[in-house]
Amino acid sequence: MFIDDTIAAIATATGEGGIGIIRISGMQSLEIAKKVFRSISNKQPEEYPRTLCYGHIVKDNTVLDEVLTVYMPAPHTYTKEDIVEIQCHGGMIATKMILEWVLENGARMAEHGEFTKRAFLNGRIDLSQAEAIKDIISAQTAKSFLVAQNQLQGSISNKIKSIRNKVTEDVAKITVAVDFPEEDAPEVTYEELKESMLLCQTEMKQLLETFETGRLLKEGLKTAIIGKPNVGKSSLLNEILQEQRAIVTDIEGTTRDIIEEMITIDGVPLRIIDTAGIRDTEDIVEQIGVSRSKEIMQQADLVLVLLDLSRPLTEEDHIILEQSKEKKRILLLNKTDLPSVWNPNEEPSIAGEMVIQTSMSQKIGIETLKEQIKELVFQGQVIISNDGMLNNVRHKNSLIHAIKSSEDALDSIEQALPLDILETDFKNCWTYLGEITGETVSEELLDTIFKNFCIGK
Repeated sequence: MFIDDTIAAIATATGEGGIGIIRISGMQSLEIAKKVFRSISNKQPEEYPRTLCYGHIVKDNTVLDEVLTVYMPAPHTYTKEDIVEIQCHGGMIATKMILEWVLENGARMAEHGEFTKRAFLNGRIDLSQAEAIKDIISAQTAKSFLVAQNQLQGSISNKIKSIRNKVTEDVAKITVAVDFPEEDAPEVTYEELKESMLLCQTEMKQLLETFETGRLLKEGLKTAIIGKPNVGKSSLLNEILQEQRAIVTDIEGTTRDIIEEMITIDGVPLRIIDTAGIRDTEDIVEQIGVSRSKEIMQQADLVLVLLDLSRPLTEEDHIILEQSKEKKRILLLNKTDLPSVWNPNEEPSIAGEMVIQTSMSQKIGIETLKEQIKELVFQGQVIISNDGMLNNVRHKNSLIHAIKSSEDALDSIEQALPLDILETDFKNCWTYLGEITGETVSEELLDTIFKNFCIGK
């Protein structure tokens, strides 16, 4: 795709900072730079490509700012176009004034993600790598950063392209057999096609199996703290965060809304959600909070159910235990610093459950809980493979469709259906795999993907 206009945007974050960067990309980048930039040495940026040039941004003989400018000629740039970057003083005013002057001299304001979109359209990266760039920027832990970095380096692309190339070869063989039966081409056999598709299917399923861990590393383990009022949910949140994030009182129903915070445990992100106490109540506001608590519980990856050892189990406790029994959960028997009024070993509703005895006031059980979360969710450790770890829902859905197409193809083979039907199944698999890397993707989908990027990237 040929792109003939030139775009510009502020590439650094909004607000005060040491430097601000205005990025220009396109055929007129150098021409625009020469209009706005005045070198101290009177030498032009093109004389020193990929080298910082010291000077000023000048408008109508007025110096806007003291800057460093670098010209990077195509095709060895992020977008494979000519790029000029202007490094000025950080802050909103300097960057905005320089950007406006650049726009007045022929550039167009870049759209969200347009620099990366151009990198994709110009063949610099594929679509999965483009999406990895956004994940790198938004990564909240070292592990999620590494997953995104591996994807940017081609871990997913290489895997998908390898599988897709095998399918391509099979499609070519089938097409020749269907469209040119009279040609003296090697005969394609059902057994050969079956063996090939089974191999592809195995590789696709292996990649799909990495999604859950990849998603959790990217989005965080959605962990809901559930229990009836005044069992210690907010205290637990505060202890995990090591700060007084939630209000704690002896009054039941203090927490009426959802409180969500992010924390990392050995590099693993957890989205900890403190919920309103679940109970029957006449308070309309509290009723809304209880309803939202139940919704959060069903959506959570992990549920921490708090039970109070200092008070007898109630019908509300049993309802919570029943409603959460299908979820991955840990039971916390809280207030062990107080006299216990019931024996966990004699309670059939929690028999065989993962149980930790805790005391928020005495800070007992918190470290055990953290270790148990890691063990339960990731078997104690997270191994990030260089072979690629799926973490994108769009990739997952395309891969599921590709696997379904492979199953259709294998069913057709088992039934010895005509080759033209097999051709359709194989082509469908090929198409869905191409959606991941962007080789078979619509303009509408591209717009949807890149509009979620920041403007300067």
